[in-house]
Amino acid sequence: MSGLFFGLFGCENDRNSDQICKNNPQLCADLHRDSWCRYEKGDLIRHRYQLMNSPTPSGKQLFDLLIHLEDYSNCIELAAGVEHILHPERTQDRKRAFAVSTQTLAELREYTKDNPDLHLAYYRWLRFNDFPSLQIVLDQFEQGLVNDNQIKASLASHFVRIDQAKSKALYLELLSVDDPDGFNTDWLLGLASVYQRLQDFENAYLFTKANILMTDNKADERQLLGFINGNKQLANQLDTQAQALVDSIESGNFATSEIGQKLINLQ
Repeated sequence: MSGLFFGLFGCENDRNSDQICKNNPQLCADLHRDSWCRYEKGDLIRHRYQLMNSPTPSGKQLFDLLIHLEDYSNCIELAAGVEHILHPERTQDRKRAFAVSTQTLAELREYTKDNPDLHLAYYRWLRFNDFPSLQIVLDQFEQGLVNDNQIKASLASHFVRIDQAKSKALYLELLSVDDPDGFNTDWLLGLASVYQRLQDFENAYLFTKANILMTDNKADERQLLGFINGNKQLANQLDTQAQALVDSIESGNFATSEIGQKLINLQ
């Protein structure tokens, strides 16, 4: 693989991207130099640095590299369109970096296109809707080999229309994530969609309400009440349960909480 991917040199343990570039210039030579896309650039540099000590990168590491390259390339594409009047060379540098990043991304996609690793198959399904890659993911799921929450969430969404039982089980499993900071509030809307398809409108209301409580999302109160035929007394009960659900998720105790046990046992 090209050094642009991994830069397999050096042995420092720096976390600061500027220091990494100073000590390992080969990791940053293809990137732009000014302050645009600071976060995307920093994430890419730090991930490249991690790969320096990985002679045989895992599929997950390559998946993460693909995502970081995408984020950087998308950001620098926008930045390349901004003309710098006083320093036009900066604009040219960003255009150069964008051209190189697209080429590097294309090369990495080509390099991984036939890799049967779960995360790389997931990437091809995610980005290109590649059916053989989806089948790899499904096969590993059926064997109980999928432990990544991001992949589980995508599978839960995939199953919403074709297998509500699997979708519901996956989403409820995701509510029990060990790290509440890794919780995605869209999972609540996924569950609301599942229950709506199952015509369990009380739980559709419950999970929609929980999403509203955990986000800045706004809801039409009449539309929300429409789930339960405008029954405000029932709405008050479900609102209390929704708050209990939110509390259990935020505390990381969903699986052992009263509301969690109730929902899990309903499967």
